Amino acid sequence: MESEPALPGPAHPDPPGPAPAQPGPAHPDDGAAPGVLALAKVVARLRAEVVDLEGVASMTAVVERAKGVVMAQAGVPADAAYELLLARAARHRRTLMEECWITLGRTGRAARTGDGSGQPPSPTAEPDTEAPGDATLSSPFDTGQYLPGTGRDTPLSGLADALAGARTCGDIARLLRTALSGAAGVDAVMIYTVTDAGTLELAGHAGVDAALAAQWSHIPPLAGVAALAAVAEGEPLWLEDPARDATRCLLIGDPPTRWPSRAWIPVPEERPAAAVVGFLRTRPGPFDTSTRSLLCRAVRLCAGPLRGPLPGTPRRPSHDGRGGTGSDPVRDDVDTVQRIFDALPGPAVLLLPLWTEAGAVEDFRIEAAAPESVDVAGRRGKELVGHSILETYPTVAGSPLWDAYLDTLTTGTTYDSERFAYEEVLAGVPRRSTYSVRVSRLGGRLVVSWIRHDTGEREARRLADMQRLGNLGWARWDLTTNTITWSEQVYAIFDRDPAQGPMTLEELPGHLVPDDLPGLGTAVRRLLGEGRAIDQPFRITVADGVRHLRIVAETQTDADGTAVEVHGFFQDLTAQRDAEIALGESERANLVQRGMLQAERALAARLQETLLPIPEQSLELAGLCVDVAYVPAGTGVNVGGDWYSAIELPGGNALFVVGDVAGHSLAAVGTMAQLRFTAKGMAVTGSALPDVLSRLNTLLLHTAGDAYATNATMIMGCYRAEDRRLTWVRAGHLPPLLIRGGEATFLPQPEGILLGAARDPVFGQAVIDLLPGDHLLMYTDGLVENPGEDIGVGFDRLAGTALRLLRTDGVEALAPALAALRPRHRDDICVLDIHVPDGSAAYGVG
Repeated sequence: MESEPALPGPAHPDPPGPAPAQPGPAHPDDGAAPGVLALAKVVARLRAEVVDLEGVASMTAVVERAKGVVMAQAGVPADAAYELLLARAARHRRTLMEECWITLGRTGRAARTGDGSGQPPSPTAEPDTEAPGDATLSSPFDTGQYLPGTGRDTPLSGLADALAGARTCGDIARLLRTALSGAAGVDAVMIYTVTDAGTLELAGHAGVDAALAAQWSHIPPLAGVAALAAVAEGEPLWLEDPARDATRCLLIGDPPTRWPSRAWIPVPEERPAAAVVGFLRTRPGPFDTSTRSLLCRAVRLCAGPLRGPLPGTPRRPSHDGRGGTGSDPVRDDVDTVQRIFDALPGPAVLLLPLWTEAGAVEDFRIEAAAPESVDVAGRRGKELVGHSILETYPTVAGSPLWDAYLDTLTTGTTYDSERFAYEEVLAGVPRRSTYSVRVSRLGGRLVVSWIRHDTGEREARRLADMQRLGNLGWARWDLTTNTITWSEQVYAIFDRDPAQGPMTLEELPGHLVPDDLPGLGTAVRRLLGEGRAIDQPFRITVADGVRHLRIVAETQTDADGTAVEVHGFFQDLTAQRDAEIALGESERANLVQRGMLQAERALAARLQETLLPIPEQSLELAGLCVDVAYVPAGTGVNVGGDWYSAIELPGGNALFVVGDVAGHSLAAVGTMAQLRFTAKGMAVTGSALPDVLSRLNTLLLHTAGDAYATNATMIMGCYRAEDRRLTWVRAGHLPPLLIRGGEATFLPQPEGILLGAARDPVFGQAVIDLLPGDHLLMYTDGLVENPGEDIGVGFDRLAGTALRLLRTDGVEALAPALAALRPRHRDDICVLDIHVPDGSAAYGVG
């Protein structure tokens, strides 16, 4: 927050002493510098104020104590008690002070005669205060104030009388402890006052040792402090369970269990309260209803003295600033000045001089302030009222500004200062500003106003920074004088030397890209001829290439509607335009790439469908029932290289092949086609199965430099129908699953690594005789593998699922059923189910 110079801080003014007819400034004494002398007088005045307040307190305390008595007797708040005292005084034609003394005297007599009402037993007693009583008090706290209709007293009858002699908060704490120790079991009393900063200061205590009082003399505004919570809520806080209370409150005392039950009661006043009273008991257990009522009434009885000017309690300054009940004869004038200040656009304050008894001005106090008046602490406007100059800004003492205050107050001559530098430190950062001050006299007061001259410079710097960061600059064209004005950033936008001055309209077409000249010309004619605002993009050529600019402008017209001025701004959009172009090119490239991928996928799918047709029903080969399932990967835009072959060989035999080519692309499809057709051709010619794998491996190694996949796995079996014997080989492929007699077993695998991995691999072969009812599954890894899962788990899952489908579900076509159970597969799935029918005589096996 910006701040202003020489504004005041908190004030504790003395009552103004006698002033001479022509007051003048204080003069140095004993060779002391004027500034030192002025500060010394402030310190001396503050010390003397304490002594003066003790004298004033004797009068103010009478009123406050009388109010407390009436509050306790009538059960009314402080304001109503004060009004009741005023009404009584007017009824009996007494002064307020006389009525207060009489009220306190009646309370004393009631304590001595047993009339608990606080009024003498007289037939003329006023009906609102008279109450009979017959108790005799041996001391102020032996019994209590008489409660009408109960026939008994309370411990408060002597408290009001005793409070009349209390001089400090410590006296009040001792009186409360003595009065409540018996009936309420109070062992200690602590009285805290609330400062402007929200902290608690221990103002008085009784029953608490000096060490504990010193430890808890100052409580910062922390969460969980019971006394602060009572002040904030404006309601009593009863702490009756030490274990539970310790978990939610910060308990005063060491150890906290010293007082098992305690109560914090705020002094009745406007919220937030200015003081709070704590009652501490060594007696455990809750406060009963009567004890709670008694403690609250005791605090209410002490409300008047605690709000008065007792040492250690907060003072409530009145209109005259002295804490008393007097009034300022020119208060109405000050209020008028404040109303005038409220309408002023700039900072200004009204200062009241504070005089010493010798007739010298020792300080000034602010009595009115304009809304824009701000001090270094951030106080603004009326928040400054009541604060003084020297207590807030001691460096003003002895300065030329201080001398100007005194001279204007003495001579009435208006003072207008030259510009001067003033440095303030805000949040640890020094800020140096330039001001000029005007001081004039208004009656016996001073009106001080000031101007901060560097505000315009600061705003200009901010505007320049905004133009630079936004890469825009303002321009103005005066049509009457035909003069053009540019800000500095416009020269940077047009890449023009400021020494050349702004560019005229005649020069501008020479810098524009020819294609943009008609559009900008039309916009300018519309601006000047029709007076319509324009927002037009255009391009210019500069040394480093072409720049994309934007002009936003409007006209100002005279009374006849003729344009007399054009103002607006130019903005360089080159970086933004380059980004838009790059983004557009990237989007076009993405669309092209997406189209190519879609075309590749479509082509690969068509090739795969052509090269690898999937039968819609079971095949019958060499007396076997063969089911095939193929499911492409569920994600991605490419197709894979999983494939199969199931063909009949010469002599009534059959060839079964399942392969998996690495990758998902056209290359994978091409490699799949090579392997599939080569394997079929070699098998038909009668080549041994290990030789077929060796030649396929050579084929992959030979095509490694072409655009084909270079690795593949394969399992291949040749079935001889006459003896139901299957001879099979493998190249890095997963083992086939045999289901026989209600059991599922993975066949032992012969030697053989994947194709394309080595130049001279060794491939072995295995033989198995199939029986009626057997199912032999050949498959690719997409059927069993899951990311992050051990392959053994997949094998077990496949075996269990296949048995369940055959045993309980009665599935005939096992391959499609297994593939359908993998809805979220991440790889192609190819399954070949070779089934030997039961009881068939077509095999020729005896």
